[in-house]
Amino acid sequence: MKKKYQNAFFIFGLIVLIVMASQLDYKEVWASMMHAGYWFLNVLVLWAFLYVFNTTSWYLIINSIGNEQHVCRKNGIGFWWLYKITVSAFALNYATPGGLMGGEPYRIMSLSPKIGTQRASSSVILFVMTHIYSHFWFWLLSVPLYILTEKMTPLTWAILPIITAVCLLAIWFFARGYRKGIAMTGMNILSHIPLLKRWAQPFIERNREKLDNIDSQIAALHNQNPRTFLTAVVLEFTCRLLSTLEIFFILQVIMPEARVTQCILIYSFTTLFANMLFFMPLQLGGREGGFLMSTEGLSMTARAGIFVALLVRVRELIWTAIGLLLIKFDKKDA
Repeated sequence: MKKKYQNAFFIFGLIVLIVMASQLDYKEVWASMMHAGYWFLNVLVLWAFLYVFNTTSWYLIINSIGNEQHVCRKNGIGFWWLYKITVSAFALNYATPGGLMGGEPYRIMSLSPKIGTQRASSSVILFVMTHIYSHFWFWLLSVPLYILTEKMTPLTWAILPIITAVCLLAIWFFARGYRKGIAMTGMNILSHIPLLKRWAQPFIERNREKLDNIDSQIAALHNQNPRTFLTAVVLEFTCRLLSTLEIFFILQVIMPEARVTQCILIYSFTTLFANMLFFMPLQLGGREGGFLMSTEGLSMTARAGIFVALLVRVRELIWTAIGLLLIKFDKKDA
C-alpha cells in the first residue's frame, strides 16, 4: 500500500480515537482498572489470542481463493503480516461510522499488490461474510440457551421469536450468497436505494465482468472447497464463543458466582443490540445500552452492567490504538 494511503488511514483513525477517548471519565476508568487488576490484563491478552482465530480464517480463505492452492506461500504473504493487517483493520472498523467502511478497504488495499485487486476483494468479502455469518449462528443458538437456563417473561417470549426469525433469514441469505456469490446481489440492492442508485447503476455497468469474477471466486470456496469453508466458519464461531471469556474475566471481580452461560448470553445480546447501531463509531452508546439491558434481563445489577461496559470500552480503545500504530509499522514485504 502506498505511504500516503497508510497515513490517511492512520490520521483518520487517530482523530476518531482521540474524540472517543475524550468522552471517558479517566478517574472512573483508572479506578475500574485498578479494581479489576490482573483480570483486565487477561482481557487484553485474550484479544491478542482471538485475533489469531480471525487471521487464520482469512489466511485459509486467501489460500483457497480462485481454486488455487497455497496462494499465500506463492505470493509471500506471511501469517504474522496478515495478523498485523487484521488487527489494524478491526481497529479501523471500531473507529469508523458504518463499521466496514474503514477496515475492509484497508484490507483490500494492503493485499492487492500481492494477489491483485479482484482476488483481494474476493477474499475480504468472503472473510466479512464468514465473520457476520458466525455472528448470526451465535445469536440464533443463544435463543435456546436462554430458554433452557433463564426465567422466561412475556417480554422475552415476544422478543426471542423475532430474533430467531431474523437470524434464520440472515443465515439463508448468506448461505445463498456463498453458493452464488454476493457482490452482484449487493450492488443490485444498492442500485434500488434512492441516494445511492445514481452511483450504483453506472458502477455495475462499468464493472459487471469484475463483479461476476468476484462472485465466481466466492462461490468456488463453498462449492469446491467445502472443508476450507467449514473450517473458516468454525474458527469464526469459536472466536465468538471464546470472546465471552472477556465478560467472564471482568465479572470475576465483582460477581465471582457468575455462570459461563450468563456470560455467553450477555455477550450475545449485547453484540446484537450494538450491531443494530452499526452506524456509530465504536458503537458508542449501543454497546453500553446492550450491557445494561442484558445484565438487567439476567437479574444482575446495573452496577455490574456499567462496570463490564466500561472495561470493555477501555479494551476496545487500547486495541484500536495498537491497530493504528501497526499501520505505521507496515512494510512492503510480508
